[in-house]
Amino acid sequence: MIKAVQYRYIDREKSWLSFNARVLQEAADPTVPLLDRLRFLGIFSNNLDEFFRVRFAAIRRLSLAGESGEKVLGGITSKKLLTEITDIVIKQQSESLRILNIIEKELEKEGIYIINETQIAPEQEGFVHDFFIQKVSPALVTIILNDLAEFPLLKDTSGYLAVKLVMKTSNDDAQSSSFFGLKKPKKDVRYAVIEIPNSINRFVVLPSKSDKKYLILLDNLIRYNLNNIFNIFEYESISAHMIKITRDAQLEIDSDLSKSIVEKISESVKDRRIGEPVRFIYDQSIDKDTLKFFLEKMNIDSTDSIIPGGRYHNRRDYMNLPELNRPDLLYQHKTPLPVEDLSLEGSILQKISTKDYLINAPYQSFSYLIKFLREAALDPKVVSIKITLYRLAKNSQVISSLINAAKNGKKVTVQIELQARFDEASNIKYAEQMQTEGIELIFGVKGLKVHSKICVIERLEENKVKRYGFISTGNFNESTAKIYTDVTLFTCHQDILKDVSKVFDFFEVNYRVHRYKHLVVSPHYTRNKFYKLIDREIMHALSGKETFIKLKMNSLSDFRMIDKLYDASRAGVKVKLIIRGICSLIPGVKGMSENIEAISIVDNYLEHSRIFIFGNNDKPEVYISSADFMTRNIDARVEVSCPIYDEDVKKELIDSFDVGWKGNVKARLHSEKLDNKYRVRNEDERIFRAQVETYNYYRDKLEVNLDE
Repeated sequence: MIKAVQYRYIDREKSWLSFNARVLQEAADPTVPLLDRLRFLGIFSNNLDEFFRVRFAAIRRLSLAGESGEKVLGGITSKKLLTEITDIVIKQQSESLRILNIIEKELEKEGIYIINETQIAPEQEGFVHDFFIQKVSPALVTIILNDLAEFPLLKDTSGYLAVKLVMKTSNDDAQSSSFFGLKKPKKDVRYAVIEIPNSINRFVVLPSKSDKKYLILLDNLIRYNLNNIFNIFEYESISAHMIKITRDAQLEIDSDLSKSIVEKISESVKDRRIGEPVRFIYDQSIDKDTLKFFLEKMNIDSTDSIIPGGRYHNRRDYMNLPELNRPDLLYQHKTPLPVEDLSLEGSILQKISTKDYLINAPYQSFSYLIKFLREAALDPKVVSIKITLYRLAKNSQVISSLINAAKNGKKVTVQIELQARFDEASNIKYAEQMQTEGIELIFGVKGLKVHSKICVIERLEENKVKRYGFISTGNFNESTAKIYTDVTLFTCHQDILKDVSKVFDFFEVNYRVHRYKHLVVSPHYTRNKFYKLIDREIMHALSGKETFIKLKMNSLSDFRMIDKLYDASRAGVKVKLIIRGICSLIPGVKGMSENIEAISIVDNYLEHSRIFIFGNNDKPEVYISSADFMTRNIDARVEVSCPIYDEDVKKELIDSFDVGWKGNVKARLHSEKLDNKYRVRNEDERIFRAQVETYNYYRDKLEVNLDE
């Protein structure tokens, strides 16, 4: 139990870094398969890149503008926070290098060797040479820097080799200096930069005469061929060290009224390439003069985060490590389960017309959602489809289904969010494709991102319009559905779907605020509705009635919502929180939050579903939502929370939460110390890994019903 706290809240940035430390814990965990441990290192690195491009950059802008930011940052100044973030990241980077070294040694025990350019065997030299000449060399961008009037723009999506060439001194100069007794002439040094191509897998598998497998990073393959690249220069030594830059990813949207929103977003995405540097990482073995040259030429100073690191950066590429035909070094793939009484072969609309169904991906198949859209596209009675899209798969089956529907004469309306961070270009491309096919597009509400996950179709039945639809906690993306946990409600509840139609009306005529009888919609109603639900639990607690709150979400950082949960705790309401990422609430503090417990689950799948359960005196109310309890989701986005009325679905969601809460393998405790302590298992308690047990829960349900 925490006796006293300095603040009522944990800073959201440091809480996020604590979440990324949990990802790093997975990389360090010897019970995690080796190749998946490398994948977690890649996720850690990718997460950190996005953090610096967005959050660090935003705090840096506050600092440069001379604003302390204490009010929005929870009591710490922006300048101090930048320093503390950099210190934390340097420690985390050092830890990640330590973990990488351990993993590489463990891989060698399994006959897998990640070698550098000095370890290439004679029998591999021919392959390395040919691979470089045929695939790498044509893709290389190499720039000699000394004589350029302007330093080239380095992309923050790429890694670079900073090259130093010490040129040979001519014999005439050397002899002349010696004859006149002068000092030896200063050696001419040239600097260059090589962009490591993103179009080639960073891990190159080398040929082997034995069962051993050899990998070499593309960086090292390039180092091996430096003489080939710079063979027109006469130099006596050459060295190459990796550097990486991260830029401010904030979009500056043009206010020019003559431009379309698509044009504005497209131009802003292009301008992101020249965003201000916010982080510079370098190989700490780089020569001091080389480091100084690059920092000065790139105008990087002490206001940026300058981080010494190891030989390799852009470790997000570890997410794409080849599987090497070693399934024993990866988590066992579990086939998504079918949903009880819901076939992918029969009519899904007919089934939904009789009762609600819940899909919990990836434990259950995401294919039901695609099946719904494909059936709607072909059904002669379906007259319209309306859907919101935020992040989409690379070759989206959702888009394919919608285009199919439009070609079959359906009126298809798509609200596509062009400002989905880092997916802007992809969404613009899809928008143009859909527009060409006759799909009506809506580009959101000015000043608000549309983050809701909703779909409604209208079908003519007996000369009346009947609605079918689905509401989800996650993106309609068949790729991420394999690794993100999300729940989707399929329903024919006409009143709920009438509310969904009103949300689409708001997209088109957004000066009019609708009233919703069932849905809870941000930015107009979410805060007050959940305040009322919490207040009702407080009232029950003060009356001595049974009361509890169970919330599962990605992040909890809204101070006012946290204060409301503190009020509930003081009233005696038992609050259980499963918060995967940011948790600014401090649990377990006497007089403030002693009735609140909070855990985070980080495992093979990314926990992404939002489930809100309120005890209501033994008559629980359950909601699924696209929103976290963050200020942006509550007050500055279009989000949808949906009540669950079907008793079977309600029980399933409560069971799902309870299974997660029982986790004692991958569950960490949120605390003010941000120390990510694992939940302690009692001696008589069996090992309970929440994600495995969630899969087992759905599997067992199927088996029980088959037996019956």
